[in-house]
Amino acid sequence: MTRTRTLQRLGLAGLVTVLAAAGSCDTADGDALAVPSGREVRLIDVITNAPGPEGASARFRFLVPGLVQDDLALAVEDMAALCVSYALPRIKGTVPQPQQIIISFSAEDVPFGEAAPDVVQFFEAYRPEGDTCKWEQF
Repeated sequence: MTRTRTLQRLGLAGLVTVLAAAGSCDTADGDALAVPSGREVRLIDVITNAPGPEGASARFRFLVPGLVQDDLALAVEDMAALCVSYALPRIKGTVPQPQQIIISFSAEDVPFGEAAPDVVQFFEAYRPEGDTCKWEQF
C-alpha cells in the first residue's frame, strides 16, 4: 500500500472518529438542542460515509417529535441555525473537509437510506463557508 493511500485511509478514519465523537458529545445524555422555534430537537446520528453530489459530505440527522408538514417554515429556520451552531463546529479541521452539510429533521427515527412515506421529514443542504452555511438547492 502506498504512503499516500495509507494517509488517505487514516484521514477518512480520523474524520469519522472526530465527527462521531463530536456529534455525540452534546447529546449523549439525550438533551434537546436549542433552536429558534423552541421545538424539541435531538441528534439521531451523523453520517459521513455516504458522499454527496459535491464530494465529501456530513449529514446531521435530527429527531423532531410531533413534526408535521405545516412546520416547514419553522423547520427551515431551525435547520439553518443548527448548521451554523451545531454542524459547522463539528466539521472544522476534519480531513477531507466536507463540501456539503445536510441537515435533516424527521418526526420518527427512520434508518438512514430507508423510505418512510408516512413519516414527515425535511432536508436542507448547505455549503460551509467560513463561519456561515450557504443554503444550496437540494
